[in-house]
Amino acid sequence: VFMVLSLLSIVYGALRCNILAIKIKYDDYNVRVKPAAYLCIFMWRSFEIATRVTVLVLFGSVLKIWVFVVVLLNFLGFFLYPWILFWLSKSPFPENIEKELSRLGTTIVLCLLTFLYAGINMFCWSAAQVELSDPDLISKSQNWYRMTVYYIVRLMENAFLLLMWYIYRTDFYLYVCAPMLFLQLLIGYCMGIFFMLVFYQFCHPCKKLFSSSVTEAL
Repeated sequence: VFMVLSLLSIVYGALRCNILAIKIKYDDYNVRVKPAAYLCIFMWRSFEIATRVTVLVLFGSVLKIWVFVVVLLNFLGFFLYPWILFWLSKSPFPENIEKELSRLGTTIVLCLLTFLYAGINMFCWSAAQVELSDPDLISKSQNWYRMTVYYIVRLMENAFLLLMWYIYRTDFYLYVCAPMLFLQLLIGYCMGIFFMLVFYQFCHPCKKLFSSSVTEAL
């Protein structure tokens, strides 16, 4: 019961963040979110987060040390990614976050922001993409390429972790149909991707402002 309540609260938080990110990106427009959009986001985040957490738990139950390696690599990758893009853009250091902050204070704030960004992206696609070279620190463009790469790599990673769990599973899972669970989790993650595509293709409140649709981008 507590696990279900925790999942629902996390999914609700992800849903609200999605809506907030849309309103921030398109603050010049009157954004009206329809019930179908709420439903798609809820299903998208439910499948995405639930399957991701389950995969990590299963993998960690048989390879306890290696799960820390996987989490650490994921976290460091997403933590450093915005800084690498910022360095490649050769943009000036952000100074407009808060006038009273020193350069050290600004650096600490940006590190905390990328820390949060990395923590979210370990489990699901972040609704707002951090861009340190932007004055608002949030990317306003819809980057289909980045999203596509994220979900392809994440699906491959989940499949690999499940395969490792299947190979090294213990007698604890003797009465579990491992092939069926393996398949269900992969299908569950694909269902999350499906609802995400439906949302951006049909239910996004600002889809008319996109330079290209999901199908065109793919």
